[in-house]
Amino acid sequence: MFLRRLFGRDKRPDSFLRLICEQAAHTQRGLEGLHAYVKDPSDGHAKEIHAAEKDADEVRRILIDELNKSFVTPIDREDLFSLSRAIDDVLDYADSTVEEMVMLGVKPNSYLIRMVSLLRDAAEEINRGVQRLEDRPNVANDHAVRAKALENRVEGVYREAIGALFNGPRDVEHVVEMLKLREIYRHLSNAADRGDEAANLIGDIVVKQM
Repeated sequence: MFLRRLFGRDKRPDSFLRLICEQAAHTQRGLEGLHAYVKDPSDGHAKEIHAAEKDADEVRRILIDELNKSFVTPIDREDLFSLSRAIDDVLDYADSTVEEMVMLGVKPNSYLIRMVSLLRDAAEEINRGVQRLEDRPNVANDHAVRAKALENRVEGVYREAIGALFNGPRDVEHVVEMLKLREIYRHLSNAADRGDEAANLIGDIVVKQM
């Protein structure tokens, strides 16, 4: 049984990379859906994000199952697990952002659109980085660096948005609206943090492969 696990039952090394690539692709799809939603808050766009999140979750379950079954992996198993978790968190925050916008009755504003646009671009860079891990690690690292730069820009817009939000509340109704928006801004800031972690992990993996 032990030897079969060690050799016979191990998946081909590229199956792990295929799964993490598939998860990253679903995440990019979800962020594209979020960008479409803040431009046009419709049920259809919300469902697109939720579907991408469910698809990505299923791929992550399969990846974890394969990691648990296999001793030999093309990338350190802890790095694979952590990268998958960080990518999963990005999409989870995108999905929960829409859920809370609907629940709290928050309408998109210019800050939300700017933050989501940058997050969408960062998700694309992370996806491209993951896709290049096997054959072009230096290119993968370049994409990771670009993703980190975009995440930093998200944080810049977040600080700008928070500053504008607390600039002289007028009445109780305005305070309530401020609190609602702050929660949504935090969701997007958290998504940026997790995207930054994913980019860092891509960079770490590249260094270990050299």
